[in-house]
Amino acid sequence: METRRQRYSEATRHSLVDVAERLFTAHGYSATSLDAIVAGADVTKGALYHHFSGKQAIFEAAFERVQSRATTAIVDATESRTDPWDKAQAGLRAFLGAVQEPGYRQVVVQDGPSVLGHERYREQEERSTYALVGGIVRSALSAQDLPVDGAGLDEAMLDTFTRIFFGAVSAAGGSVAVSDDPATAAVRVEAAIGVILDGLRRLLDGGAGSSASGTTSRT
Repeated sequence: METRRQRYSEATRHSLVDVAERLFTAHGYSATSLDAIVAGADVTKGALYHHFSGKQAIFEAAFERVQSRATTAIVDATESRTDPWDKAQAGLRAFLGAVQEPGYRQVVVQDGPSVLGHERYREQEERSTYALVGGIVRSALSAQDLPVDGAGLDEAMLDTFTRIFFGAVSAAGGSVAVSDDPATAAVRVEAAIGVILDGLRRLLDGGAGSSASGTTSRT
């Protein structure tokens, strides 16, 4: 059973991350001090160090919270979709909505790479929003056989397509997040990636038909 002390400790941690996220979003990592965070949370610096080793650690907690909200938004937008291509479009739209949020733009896109470092940032990406969208597209591709050099879409090629799309979504999300007009940029990105998805879908449908006709002609 959770004790009063444990509840207080968890509430303190939650408050610190709340304040840190708000300050990082408003002022950026460099311009946010630990003194400002503890003052905003109305706790001592000792209380902060009880939960976090320092500024980077509390930034990472805020980063993960922002990413978690975006992930939840994508899951909520896609879980009721049964058609994999509809799911891919809905996931992309939810993702582009998430990257327009001020917290995502500043904490994840602007400060994330420099504060966490490239390797750590990429690890976060690969288990969060970008990977989620990539996984949705992977499911759509897996639904049919894509002819590549006369062969079906095997696991290695499927992984290649997914990683290419992962890179495209990552770059697109970044371009929306840093745009002076993110809403307009998101519309352009959704249209562009929609063309790519539609092209893949047509290729899949055409490939299935070609395989069937090819089999008929050989017999």
